[in-house]
Amino acid sequence: MIRLGLRIAVAGGKEAVLRLATIATAIAIGVGLLLLALAGINAVNAQNARYAWLNSTGNASGAAVRALGPSPDPLWWRLRGDYFSGQVIGRVDLAATGPNSPVPPGLPHLPGPGQFYASPALSDLLASTPPAELKDRFPGHQIGTIGRAGLPSPKSLIIVIGGTPEQVSQLAYSEQITSIGTTAPGDCSDCVVGIRAAGLDLILSVVAAALLFPLLIFIGTATRLTATRREQRFAAMRLIGATPRQVSVISTVESTTAVVIGTAAGFGVFFLVRHPVAGIPFTGVPFYPSDLSLNAVDILLVALGVPVGAAAAARLALRRVRISPLGVTRRVTPRPPRPYRLILLLVGIGQLAYFVGRRPSTTTGQVVAFLPGILLIMAGLVIAGPWLTMAGSRLMARRASKPATLIAARRLADDPQGGFRAISGLVLALFVTSVAIGVIGTIVANRGPDRGGALGRTALSMEFWYDDPTPATSVPRAVVPGLTSTPGVRSVTVVRRNPDYWAADNASPGLLPGVVSCADLARAPALGHCQSGATGAAVRSDFIDPDTSQASATVWPAVQLSVDELKKLPVLSIVVRTDGSTSAIERARTVLEAAYPASPQPPATTGDFESDFTKTLTGWQQLAKVVILTSLPIAGCSLAVSIAGGLSERRRPFSVLRLSGVPLRVLRRVVALESAVPLLVVAAVAIGIGLLAAQLFLRAQMDYTLRPPGVDYFLIVLGGLAASLGIIASTLPLLERITRPETVRNE
Repeated sequence: MIRLGLRIAVAGGKEAVLRLATIATAIAIGVGLLLLALAGINAVNAQNARYAWLNSTGNASGAAVRALGPSPDPLWWRLRGDYFSGQVIGRVDLAATGPNSPVPPGLPHLPGPGQFYASPALSDLLASTPPAELKDRFPGHQIGTIGRAGLPSPKSLIIVIGGTPEQVSQLAYSEQITSIGTTAPGDCSDCVVGIRAAGLDLILSVVAAALLFPLLIFIGTATRLTATRREQRFAAMRLIGATPRQVSVISTVESTTAVVIGTAAGFGVFFLVRHPVAGIPFTGVPFYPSDLSLNAVDILLVALGVPVGAAAAARLALRRVRISPLGVTRRVTPRPPRPYRLILLLVGIGQLAYFVGRRPSTTTGQVVAFLPGILLIMAGLVIAGPWLTMAGSRLMARRASKPATLIAARRLADDPQGGFRAISGLVLALFVTSVAIGVIGTIVANRGPDRGGALGRTALSMEFWYDDPTPATSVPRAVVPGLTSTPGVRSVTVVRRNPDYWAADNASPGLLPGVVSCADLARAPALGHCQSGATGAAVRSDFIDPDTSQASATVWPAVQLSVDELKKLPVLSIVVRTDGSTSAIERARTVLEAAYPASPQPPATTGDFESDFTKTLTGWQQLAKVVILTSLPIAGCSLAVSIAGGLSERRRPFSVLRLSGVPLRVLRRVVALESAVPLLVVAAVAIGIGLLAAQLFLRAQMDYTLRPPGVDYFLIVLGGLAASLGIIASTLPLLERITRPETVRNE
């Protein structure tokens, strides 16, 4: 029976070869993407583990550490951030107190005073950038590069600077450590650098589902190709004496052959696309290609689970033949779908709605809260689709004025499940597109890099918020001249602490933290204006007004302080407005960092503060594009295969209708309406539910309100629908060939 099944699978003519190739291709794409999803989870964990050493001072609460020797000498340690052209630089200042001080991974030994190690990406940046823009911030000279063991990503910008214990101990928030941390940030409550892997599990799980649902539908559609002819063939085998077990074996071998070929090819697809996928920075930075690895469990799960699942599906698909060889011909109109099919969809929506105002406090809790709701909605759309198709067909039948419309409506009403099956993949693709663009577009609108407008992109702010018992009341003498002489710097403004704000135990929302003299503000009109007659104004530390992107139009509240009183107040920030060029911003940043080497916060623009989030957001956008650009073509292929297969299996009734005098154009209109009506009806529901799901997620997770999608969203949706209607139209010429008179004679 196995040999016979193999012969039928590979030697059954062009039809069998086409079916085998189609199923194998679908399986290969599905397996490849499934492997990428599994490897992506492994990559996040591998990358996150290499962040652990940067959080060595955050691993004190019972975390696992790598201690060197029985009695290590303490190591002075200070981790802080820096910026360059929107990129984050991780800076570690350290100083050994003895020969047994621990050494971070990726370094052959600790750097001494006046020495530093830099990551390869930062080394290239130092070599290609004028020293006044970057190198002059770091004391000493480079003695080597940080190895891969200490780099989360090939694009990581990290520098490890050596100093004396006296120097490093004077840095704000410096600490002594006796071991290097090895606990991943996802498992460390005190860690400040790294990835909360549980949150990415939610994203990757939704991505995997978004990719796999259309693929599973495509595989199911491809598997059903020539299903009627196969059922008739197996029924004939039963009639000549084949047992149900033998028929099941032949069917399983025939279907599993394509699955085994496709599964093997899927591993090839995975290794083929692993390198380009590794460059997608959906964690904010790209991966090393080797991070996208598979463990033995992943390989066995896919290599064995996919063929076994396909074999089980094949046995279930031919259950009518196993019951009776005449069961194939005893066909009756199936019962119409009932409204209970909407229950799962409503439960998924209700799950998301429940957590509005009840967002779990932990990342793991958020995964558990939101992931089931998204998956329930996706499954609910598939289950509710036939009922929605039936509702649309009945509405079309009531309004039918032409024979083609009535025939199409009656056929859909008789088999709404078959009508929905053709467009189910596209419906899910449109749902995923609506959720992805709705969520990401709203986040961009609320937290995008343009917050603060032009001032946020051009003004550099050095802020002194940290607790200092003796805050400085003056700026070093050389700072202001050094900044004003920098090409591209337009103004330098010193902001001081507002005594009313800092005296309050809980600062009133109406109070602003800084004050500035109106004389200084008049020399920088881009930062706003004083009220008429005032000598000073209450301002924000960076002059960024969240209510407007036009800072120059802001009129700041007046304060009753004289110029002499203002000069005696502690300095809160130094705001340097530039022409926005990278050279001007980075040269000014270097001047400020040289003047304040111990400051815990580097000078930064609003865009710099948002740079980490912007990178992560860019990664999500690229990931969303991958999902959209992958799921829509797969859904289109599923639609084409389903329509072509349906035409092939209904050639006899269509041929009879044509012989009885029905014009070919009427038959073509019937086929077009049978596919277009459920497509448009269910697509409208999927789009609406997708935007509703995005709104519920945004309200629950971030307290944002969904922003209307932009033009790109409507272009994608209209393009997808237009392409689908084009696919439907492209199958119509088949009708003329399959409804010729000889078709009835040969059947």
